[in-house]
Amino acid sequence: MTTSTPTPIRASEPDRRLPALGGFAPGALRIELRRVLRNRRTLAFTLIMPGVFFLIFGLPQGGQSLDNGRPVTAYVMISLAVYAAMVATTSVGGAVATERALGWSRQLRLTPLRPAAYVATKLITAMSLGLLAVVVEFVVGAAAGVRIPAYIWLLSGLAAWLGSLVFAAFGLFIGYLAPAENVMQIIGPVLAVLAMFGGLFVPVEVLPDVLQQVAKFTPVYGMGVLARTPLTGGGVSMAPVVNLVVWALLFGVGAARLFRRDTARV
Repeated sequence: MTTSTPTPIRASEPDRRLPALGGFAPGALRIELRRVLRNRRTLAFTLIMPGVFFLIFGLPQGGQSLDNGRPVTAYVMISLAVYAAMVATTSVGGAVATERALGWSRQLRLTPLRPAAYVATKLITAMSLGLLAVVVEFVVGAAAGVRIPAYIWLLSGLAAWLGSLVFAAFGLFIGYLAPAENVMQIIGPVLAVLAMFGGLFVPVEVLPDVLQQVAKFTPVYGMGVLARTPLTGGGVSMAPVVNLVVWALLFGVGAARLFRRDTARV
């Protein structure tokens, strides 16, 4: 009579395969978008205030024209659309400071989510709000009587929106760099100063010569120039494009590094 040796039962090992796209999930993106759109304070500052600024500062210049005959009100509208986009995208990125304070970023360290996927989710959310901010500003301008060719609406709007990617990355960078209680105190003044250098509130030409040279190296300057070029005319130089690409890479890489450092502290 032969006896058979029972086969030992092994506990199944957990599946440690990395998720597709580093853990990027459309469901998480939808939750982020809904959360942002429910924040009334963010919507007020990003969608309402720039439109109010246009009505206050743009409409009184009705009837005035640029050297090429285009309306000055269109110049003001595009500048404020750039400002609205940069404020919108920065505010979404800066919100990660609150998540850090609540310990959410440490919880993410326990998941297979990759830093690139997390940053991508935040960037897409920020860019979605930035696009909405540009559209709202243009709707306000059109309702107030701004009349320019269709290609200017399209090209200037795209430039304002795509350029705001720099500030989506900037918001993430500051959100991981500064404490939650100080992040908005840092972002607000910084954006105001950058907007001045970018010619969004006053033309750069009225600044002292030294500040005019410094302004050319700031991210808002390149963003403003590209957005207004379809209106003002003239060719597009590579300097503003390189400006935006370099700043986007610097802030994006910096945000990813800070995310790894932050989530490593479990």
